[in-house]
Amino acid sequence: MQLINFAHGDVFALTGLFASSLITAHFHLDETSTALSIVLGLLAVFLIAMAFGAIVNATIEFVAYRRLRNAPRLAVLITAVGMSFIVQNISLAVFDVNFRSIPSLVSGHDVFHVGGVHYSWQALFVVLVTAPVLVILSWLVKSTRHGKAMRATAQDPEASAMMGINVNRTISFTFLLAGGLAGVGAVLFLVEFNVRYDTGFELGLIAFTAAVLGGIGNLTGAVLGAIIIGMIQAFNEGPFLWAPGSDWTRSIVFGLLIAILVFRPEGLLGERTPEGA
Repeated sequence: MQLINFAHGDVFALTGLFASSLITAHFHLDETSTALSIVLGLLAVFLIAMAFGAIVNATIEFVAYRRLRNAPRLAVLITAVGMSFIVQNISLAVFDVNFRSIPSLVSGHDVFHVGGVHYSWQALFVVLVTAPVLVILSWLVKSTRHGKAMRATAQDPEASAMMGINVNRTISFTFLLAGGLAGVGAVLFLVEFNVRYDTGFELGLIAFTAAVLGGIGNLTGAVLGAIIIGMIQAFNEGPFLWAPGSDWTRSIVFGLLIAILVFRPEGLLGERTPEGA
């Protein structure tokens, strides 16, 4: 669609708030729950959060973006920013201004430590969930019929429609998929952090920076960009005497975004195109 969905981060935050309510108010999971209850409860929360995020994201596409298929890009961009504020204010109205968190369902003890570097079970849990999700996503985009339709629509919507691809259905499926992934990310975020109505705004911008750094449309590049930004943030906020400190993290990350857009707009793993040149 040649569109950056700025509401995606707010869908992430809304889904995280919804998931926190599921865990604490409906499934009543806490540190005293049995291991089986925690595993089954988290599995159910993942599935429900994925469905919730997918429905919210697909609704945004249907209500706000579908009618602007042939509109100027500026109109679509402004609409995306507007939807971001709408979703953010829905989160504020429903879940109030306070941060939400969940009990420590995954142990915070170290899996191992090397010198002063500690690696916790919570961090390992995030990796154990994220890695297969990324593998499945790559397989879906590269090898399935829906994935081929997505890539064809991204390359040339008109030609795709002429070849029998339902463009509207393909775009809706993409938004469903993105919303489901936002649900997974929101639950994983809750494992280590807390969330409130505006959490997704900054995280969405950082995710956008990661996608630009790796190359828009390149799944491997997006992961690489996210890892690089995470390492930059960890170094900047770590116990190094020469590190600028956490006050400079945003400036460094978004300065990196500007530099990439100026000097290599196709990203690290992207291909130079007429639009990206």
